[in-house]
Amino acid sequence: MPGLIRGVARTAVIAGTATAVSNRVSRRQAGRWAAQAEQHEQRSEQKYEQQIADPMEGKIGQLRTLADLRAQGALTDEEFQQQKNAILGG
Repeated sequence: MPGLIRGVARTAVIAGTATAVSNRVSRRQAGRWAAQAEQHEQRSEQKYEQQIADPMEGKIGQLRTLADLRAQGALTDEEFQQQKNAILGG
């Protein structure tokens, strides 16, 4: 009987250790996944902000070029207004 109790005790210790290790690994992995999700979210927000800003910057650059051409006399006021409306979509 003492051998049986010793075997049961050993099994309980091993099972307890395995459970503790498994829980620690699970918590660590969950923390890593949370950090990765946060980084992914930040990158997505940055890409979205870039997509919004880029078209407007392009339009601003085109409008500046048009203004320079008008100032140099290469475009009339009417041509400038037509091109400006075409760039701004209205």
